[in-house]
Amino acid sequence: MSRKQQLHRPGPVPGPPGDDSGCPILHVDMDAFFVSVELLERPELVGRPVIVGGVGARGVVSAASYEAREYGVHSAMPMTRARRLCPQAVVLPPRHERYSAVSAAVFEIFRSLTPLVEPLSLDEAFLDVAGARRRLGRPAEVARMVREQVREQQGITCSVGVASTKFVAKLASTRCKPDGLLVVPADGIEEFLHPLPVAALWGVGERTEEALTRLGLRTVGQLAQVSLATLQRELGNALGNHLHELSWGRDPRAVVPHTPDKSIGAEETFDTDIDDPEIIRRELLRLAERVGARLRASGNAGRTVSVKLRMANFKTITRARTLREPTDLARVIYVTACELYEAAGLERVRLRLVGVRVENLGPSDQAPRQLAFDEPETGWREAERAMDQVAHRFGSGAVRPAALVRRAHGGDAGDDRDVRE
Repeated sequence: MSRKQQLHRPGPVPGPPGDDSGCPILHVDMDAFFVSVELLERPELVGRPVIVGGVGARGVVSAASYEAREYGVHSAMPMTRARRLCPQAVVLPPRHERYSAVSAAVFEIFRSLTPLVEPLSLDEAFLDVAGARRRLGRPAEVARMVREQVREQQGITCSVGVASTKFVAKLASTRCKPDGLLVVPADGIEEFLHPLPVAALWGVGERTEEALTRLGLRTVGQLAQVSLATLQRELGNALGNHLHELSWGRDPRAVVPHTPDKSIGAEETFDTDIDDPEIIRRELLRLAERVGARLRASGNAGRTVSVKLRMANFKTITRARTLREPTDLARVIYVTACELYEAAGLERVRLRLVGVRVENLGPSDQAPRQLAFDEPETGWREAERAMDQVAHRFGSGAVRPAALVRRAHGGDAGDDRDVRE
């Protein structure tokens, strides 16, 4: 069994399942979210191995159905390896706009139950439901409401961990997947944690796990019995203290309702290295369109535009420019990205990956309204917002710049990823 499978293997339910006293924290995690959204429109694929991700030679798995995971497929795996492990899988290209729309609807459900919602990604969040007890009932009841409403309103499932801390709640949701609900009573944390492998602790990657194994520490319980001084000596002060606290379930962090996006970007890894400036600019246009759409969807505008250029030898350079005023217009982002690409002097250098990012974000309704490169502002802004509406109704491929039509019929690139921080 792989390390990842061990971490996601369901564990025993500790203590009475309804004993949620002192457990105000919920961690909600959608089950195989991208795949689940795709299956809403492809019900004939239910029960079959399905992978969502880049379909090119350098594509990466974004999500895998539980049927595909049985073959060892997991997110962030190269698509070529995933296909070898599970050749019968159906591979679907990602549709990020669709996932964002479903995610927004799911988060509306969360916020209808409590204002204390901390997003972690499109498909998971922490909820603090302490203040909802009088109105909605005990935390376990709120967790059941979440699962029911997500299923009834969106047609997909989620798993919910209920605990006294964020760390234990997140671990509980992992252990009850898919479509599960697990309460870890406040007085049952040690019983729940200590039998688990040390890799279950946040901060334990493969190298740290190897170091702990060399010390004979394979379970959380074994690690908990080691003195803090010993852990700090072997792992360093910060990591040693961090793992010591987690091994006893101690996590003082509160649920923070909203963490503003630091930046929004998208990247493209080509199937084969590209040195044609025309193709590079076309990909910069596609990425700028995606970033602009996500900025507008999030209600943000940004002042700094950057490009990421990775060469065939994996050397990566970035170039950035801060605009005079914030923007959420794809055209402004594209023109700036092209200028940065040209200024980098790589127009005849073979590139493996390109990326576009907008940083220094703020609410777009507070940003000054500016003209866009000698064009009437309302013309470009209205055009791009009209494209947003069409894409929301008919899908991201329904309308696009003419320069991108060729790619839609067998173009140049493989994996593409949206990145939000």
